[in-house]
Amino acid sequence: MTRKPLLSSLSAVALLALAACGGGDAVPPVIGGDSLTPVVVKTASCVQPSGTGTVVVGSGLPGDPAIPEPASGYKLGKRVLTAASYMVVTANPLATQAGCDVLAAGGTAVDAAVAVQAVLGLVEPQSSGLGGGAFMLHYNAATKAVQSYDGRETAPAAATEDYLRFISNTNQTNPLPNLGTDPTGQFLSTKASGRSIGTPGALRMLEPAYQDNGKIAWSTLMQPGIKLATNGFPISGRMAAAIAGARTDLLRDPDAAAYFLNPDYSAKALGSVIKNPDYAATLASIAQGGANAFYTGPIAQSIVDKIKVASGGVTSTVAITPGLTEMSDLANYKAVRRTPVCGNYRTTVVCGTGPPSSGGIAVAQTLGMLDNFNLAAVTPTAVNSEGGKPAVQAVHLVSEAQRLAYADRNKYVADTDFVPLPGLGVSSMLDRSYLKSRADLISTTKSMGVATAGVFATAQTQGSSAAEGKGTTHMSIVDAQGNVVVMTTTIESGMGSFHFTRGFLLNNQLTDFSFVPSDGVGPIANRIQPLKRPRSSMAPTLVFNRSADGSRGDFLMATGSPGGASIIQFVVKTVVSVIDWKFDAQQASSMVNFGAANSPTTGVGGEHPAIDPTTPTGGLAGGNDPLIVGLRALGHTVSVAAQSSGVSTVIKVPGATAGSSVLTGGADPRREGLALGDAIVP
Repeated sequence: MTRKPLLSSLSAVALLALAACGGGDAVPPVIGGDSLTPVVVKTASCVQPSGTGTVVVGSGLPGDPAIPEPASGYKLGKRVLTAASYMVVTANPLATQAGCDVLAAGGTAVDAAVAVQAVLGLVEPQSSGLGGGAFMLHYNAATKAVQSYDGRETAPAAATEDYLRFISNTNQTNPLPNLGTDPTGQFLSTKASGRSIGTPGALRMLEPAYQDNGKIAWSTLMQPGIKLATNGFPISGRMAAAIAGARTDLLRDPDAAAYFLNPDYSAKALGSVIKNPDYAATLASIAQGGANAFYTGPIAQSIVDKIKVASGGVTSTVAITPGLTEMSDLANYKAVRRTPVCGNYRTTVVCGTGPPSSGGIAVAQTLGMLDNFNLAAVTPTAVNSEGGKPAVQAVHLVSEAQRLAYADRNKYVADTDFVPLPGLGVSSMLDRSYLKSRADLISTTKSMGVATAGVFATAQTQGSSAAEGKGTTHMSIVDAQGNVVVMTTTIESGMGSFHFTRGFLLNNQLTDFSFVPSDGVGPIANRIQPLKRPRSSMAPTLVFNRSADGSRGDFLMATGSPGGASIIQFVVKTVVSVIDWKFDAQQASSMVNFGAANSPTTGVGGEHPAIDPTTPTGGLAGGNDPLIVGLRALGHTVSVAAQSSGVSTVIKVPGATAGSSVLTGGADPRREGLALGDAIVP
């Protein structure tokens, strides 16, 4: 039958009770249109425990986790959630509710991911959205296949290797506005100019994933986002903090200022109800026309026009260097199905995404090196629901392995459509003997400080680069059929490029390229080139049990995190916490963040209650904490700065009866995340 979606209900559950579940496995779902088939929604699903009862997320009733609270570094008291057959964990309660309602209506993990992303782009615009990119890993429970989808942004066809640092060949000054430099020496102006904006890829990536695995009508999946954008939602703590922090930058774009700021140009405050009719209209166009409605026609033209803006401002006019993106860049953008990157760790197989993301390779390399050490012998102390306090030797070994992995990442990993990996590619970088030789470089008594990249027989002579922003979010989803999605999605830095159109922010993803094309040693693999995808550290990760014959067995765990280049560290910490230390999904997500990129500094997240970041008289920050003192004794330069991870984890565990299983989920207490599922098991 055909009917219009219902938008008047409090929860999307009622809406999705009318969602289409037609098509079957043999017929790819149609994108666009509004043909709907009734399904039964489990009324006990997708509610949040509250005291002695439950509450629907978004209802505004006591116990509703979507009631805005001030952003904080760490929220105590989160508990693991157990569900019978399906679960969604995202960084925002309203997005989690939308995804869980899709699963309750019989939808697939990919269906839920489409709905979640449409909502996240509205309620968490500082981190991801239609104007950004994404990587997805999908597990098909029926075929046992793992598929990677690449929706990374691309440089425009007109980009040159100096696109980010010079206005033109004849005007070798930096892009405007002039905002100075960051600690690495990169010009901040690049982020705020049109030169930073890559061709968005998230929506185009969702389309083939949906065609491969979707079930509910595409148009229906846009409705939760349309409803929230039309009726409004209260601004959360993290969104309020992002708006306040970016107020000056938002003033350069009249459209951004009109949406995020009050009439007096003050930042819209925590709890303010904000409506976004332009975003609702954009989603409505996508609901009917699919991704083509975004990549061609009026929406695409608005994106191009915004990238080409040469000046702006609501309180004073500011010169802005325009980008060189054309309508053809959007029309020709292609999402790519890629082969996942998988490596062994203990008795498991760990799979991630390959280039242009470095996350899958770096996580697999780190774990492959750690396989040579017994981390189960250096367990955390003071273990509780927040995780525990890691041992000095555990942090040391993990950090040293990461230094070696980042050294390879910084030198070798980039978009392999332009620059090949060394040796035989992924197989050479994950070769067990190679990783053993790298692990042999790790001393148990002294930090190496800065690691050198590994040597491969066929490697090109090239330089190294390391920069990456942190405007990112992650979701982990398991549906009732056992299919799994892990998806990390981004607009690069918080609030992206501050360019706003049609209800969404545009990314500044091109600043993930190296600012310079060469470091004097040789060309940098991650230099900008026309139509190239910038390197990422996004690491959506699936973990499987390993069968006796060494093959990949049953699904065990789904995880991932935002955090820029630190994503690799957050994911490794979570996997080690589960596999080596037997933590549950919430403990592993909450666990102290620790690790290192390829520098002398080792980070230990001082926001965690197990860490004492205080400074003794005449000493260094963290000098009262035995873990920090112990690491410094091994030669580590330790930072106890707060770390804003956003780990979302689902683990499949044995059920109460023989042969049965349930799902457990945990959301990072450093953000506003929430896990929801069906028929909560005591």
